[in-house]
Amino acid sequence: MFIKIAQLFLSLTILVTLHEFGHFWFAKKFKCRVDKFYLFFDFLFPFASVLNFPLFKKKIGDTEYGIGWFPFGGYVQIAGMVDEQMDKSIIDTPPQPWELRSKPAWQRLLVMMGGIIVNFLLGIFIFWMALFTWGKTTQPISKLPHGLMVDSLGIQMGLRNGDYITSLDGAPVKSINRIPIEIIMNGIKQIEGVHEDGKKFKVQVSDDNRSKILKRLKKSDFVSPRFISKIGQIDSTSFASNANLKNNDRIIAVNGIAVCYFDELKAQLIKNKSSKVDLLVLRGKDTITTKCQISAEGIIGFKPASVEEFKLDVQTFGIVSAFTQGVKDGMELLIMQAKQFVVIFTVKDAHKQVGGFYTMVQQMNSEWDWHSFWMFTGFLSLALAFMNFLPIPMLDGGYIMFILWEMITGKKVSDKIIYYANNVGLFIVLGLMIYANTDWLRD
Repeated sequence: MFIKIAQLFLSLTILVTLHEFGHFWFAKKFKCRVDKFYLFFDFLFPFASVLNFPLFKKKIGDTEYGIGWFPFGGYVQIAGMVDEQMDKSIIDTPPQPWELRSKPAWQRLLVMMGGIIVNFLLGIFIFWMALFTWGKTTQPISKLPHGLMVDSLGIQMGLRNGDYITSLDGAPVKSINRIPIEIIMNGIKQIEGVHEDGKKFKVQVSDDNRSKILKRLKKSDFVSPRFISKIGQIDSTSFASNANLKNNDRIIAVNGIAVCYFDELKAQLIKNKSSKVDLLVLRGKDTITTKCQISAEGIIGFKPASVEEFKLDVQTFGIVSAFTQGVKDGMELLIMQAKQFVVIFTVKDAHKQVGGFYTMVQQMNSEWDWHSFWMFTGFLSLALAFMNFLPIPMLDGGYIMFILWEMITGKKVSDKIIYYANNVGLFIVLGLMIYANTDWLRD
């Protein structure tokens, strides 16, 4: 867990610092005075007058650079801007030449878009470098030796273990990882494929199905590669350990019923939960029998592994082709972010799946893996660019909305309106953050 938290902390620190640098650079470029540039908050956010103290600070020129004690984001304080400090005196004084509010609208627009621009470019750059360094790995359905393993919802919908899903609404499926995402984000109505016995099938997807797939994504895979299982790792305090099972053992029968694939083994364990069963085990070339207790959840305490290695498609890129693919992947991710925003309001109970830091920690790799780290950071950078562009007061998009109104109508929005709109926006943002970060309760 510590490694997961450390990765998320480093990722957010990089992204927040560079985001704020985007605002800082444009502000300096247009001769605005920048009073503070802080990583983390030197006050109890959002209460600007509570517990004001930095862990470190150094003033260089007009700007105080520092590290706050409240490890949540960061900020740049630009003179003449209603920001996290919510300084009300700004609405009672005339604009000064060094203040942001005295600058032309196009300059203010670039200052406010600075963080978004940096997050967007950084996300593309990370994808570019990651593709150039590690390439791109996909798991095509055509190379799965035993088809797919589907969860209970898939079974209810009409899918079967061993199925090959070939297309969604007529569009070919290239990677199994994309199947649930495509169904949810693109409103897929029909799944087409071939059963294990060679018969073609078409399964209809209802709005209720889509809602249930989304709800289960954090806990189970809608579809995953079907595999012949062996014991990969045993919990030393588990029923499996007490039954003298070993790593690389294959359980081939439960109470005399043959099991080959992991889904078959799992089904038998659940069927016999809270009871003791006879297991027939293949250990090397020998077969042994043992008795094993099954928990109330239908598990015995081991991590499964596959007897066979799955064949993956690994695509390599040169420096130019990696850039082209990085831009393509980045733009696709932004489109997916927009679709996800729509899904929240159109798919039943989708809002309950909105996650915060707890969800992000769960997505991190339990071992430090630089490829996974940078891919997550690139994704998060583009996600932050999208979220900050939303026209909500207090976010960058709120300021951008007011400036664009001024540029279109020729009428500048008063500092007083911006100040009070930001007060409203602050409660909206805080409410959204509190809701997102209670995801662990909803789980």
